Amino acid sequence: MNPVAGGAGYAPAVRGRLTLIVPSLAIAAVLAGLTPATAAAKSWKPDCGAAISYAQSRAGNPTFALRTAHQWCAFRPWHTEPSASVIKAMILVAYLSRDDVKNRALSNGERNTLAAMIERSDDNAANYIFYNYVGYGGLDALAGRVGMQHFRTHPDPNGCICEYWGRTSIAAGDQTMLFLHFSRYIPSKHLSYALQLLSSIDPGYGYWGIADVKVPGWVKYWKSGWGAGTGWVDSQSILVKRGKMKVALTILTHNDPDHTYGMNTLRGIAGRLLHHLGQNSHVK
Repeated sequence: MNPVAGGAGYAPAVRGRLTLIVPSLAIAAVLAGLTPATAAAKSWKPDCGAAISYAQSRAGNPTFALRTAHQWCAFRPWHTEPSASVIKAMILVAYLSRDDVKNRALSNGERNTLAAMIERSDDNAANYIFYNYVGYGGLDALAGRVGMQHFRTHPDPNGCICEYWGRTSIAAGDQTMLFLHFSRYIPSKHLSYALQLLSSIDPGYGYWGIADVKVPGWVKYWKSGWGAGTGWVDSQSILVKRGKMKVALTILTHNDPDHTYGMNTLRGIAGRLLHHLGQNSHVK
């Protein structure tokens, strides 16, 4: 009898085997923290080739890195560029990690100042937190904890209390290590608050570029830097998260023709990398 033809002698055995396999898949999915639909979905991968080709066609010296627990996609990821306000995410983490802050509740004044720094990217709030509590030493210490190899601060030689933190040299590959593993570097007492700030960016202060790319079912946590809208810097770091699955992406540009051009570069790279990341995507 030909088993391929589905003779009567084989059909009951095949049906019985399938009856056993389907529950096994469901049990495996539950144990892995996935729904059966998600487990059956094809594992998502970034379209690295398309993103690199697009980045190579753009002015503004773009560089990017995308990192998951088991995937890495990058274009010149260790090339450094000025951070601008992207560094405010590190200022936030460094402040919340201070010995005199990490284990206590934040005051209303602290919460208001940190919210202004992150949600509205307020430079005065950043200056207050940075120069009074974090400093270049605090940033260097955090970079060391994360394992950033290409991070360099550039203090003003004249001691100016101004936005010199925005001249810090950062690399996309380094930044993705921080964003992918926020829970390692933000004290547990303040983790939910920090993520709330990074997911509540005011639409008028950095809600463009990567933030425009649709990732249905995923939550975005990000920080933008844009050099006062001149095109000097148009850069972003983002974490997109669904359950235990996480994708970190940093895109840096420098000396874009103008701010709109830089925003389009960010959106174009991110759109190619995050294409098809949606409700049923399984990220390794």
